[in-house]
Amino acid sequence: MKGELHLYNTASHEKERVEEQDIGIYVCGVTPYDTTHLGHAFTYVAFDVMIRYLRFIGRKVTYVRNVTDIDDDVLLRANSTGVDWKDLGDREYAKFADDMRRINNVPPEFEPRATGHIPEIIRITEGLLARGLAYERQGAVYFEVRKYPEFGKLFRQAYDAMLEVANERGNFPADPLKRDPLDFVLWQAKKEGEPSWASPWGEGRPGWHIEC
Repeated sequence: MKGELHLYNTASHEKERVEEQDIGIYVCGVTPYDTTHLGHAFTYVAFDVMIRYLRFIGRKVTYVRNVTDIDDDVLLRANSTGVDWKDLGDREYAKFADDMRRINNVPPEFEPRATGHIPEIIRITEGLLARGLAYERQGAVYFEVRKYPEFGKLFRQAYDAMLEVANERGNFPADPLKRDPLDFVLWQAKKEGEPSWASPWGEGRPGWHIEC
C-alpha cells in the first residue's frame, strides 16, 4: 500500500507500522563550541533521508532540531580561547548551518535555542521536583535516577554499565552534592564568571540533559 511505513522501535525491539497521521520528528541538535565533523553528518543525513522519504510518500512532517547553546563545553572553550560564549556559539552554529546546506540537508521547521526557553526549562524542573523525581542541593537541581523505574529502559544494561558510559560522556560521578553518581544535573547553580538566569533555586543555568 502506498504510504505504508514500518520502522524499528528501540523500546519494543520490534519493527512496527507507523500510523497514517501527521508526524513530528525531534532530533537532538549540536552544542556549538567546535567545528562540525563526520559524526554530525552521519546523524543528520540519516534523519534527512527519513524525512524526505516520509514526505515523498505523502506524510506531513514537522521537523524540530534544537541548539544546545549554553553548556559546559561551550563555556570551557570560550574561556580557553578568550571568546565570549555567545559569540563562540553563534560562530560555530553558523558554520554548522552552512555545512548542512552544503550537503543539501533539509532544514528543520523549528530550531529552538536552549537560552530562548529558560522559563520552560524551569517549569519542567519544577514539575520533576513536585513529582519527587528530583532534588535541590545548594542551588542545583538533580534528577534522581533511582526514583524513576523506567530509567535505562532503552539502554537495557545494568547500573554499572550505565554509569561507565555516562562517565565517558561528561558525567561527574564524584560531585559531592549528588545522592547517586548517576544522577544528573537539571539546573546548575551559578559559578563565578558564567552566564546565569534567575530561578526558584537562585541564579544558575540549565544542565545539558534538560536542554534537549
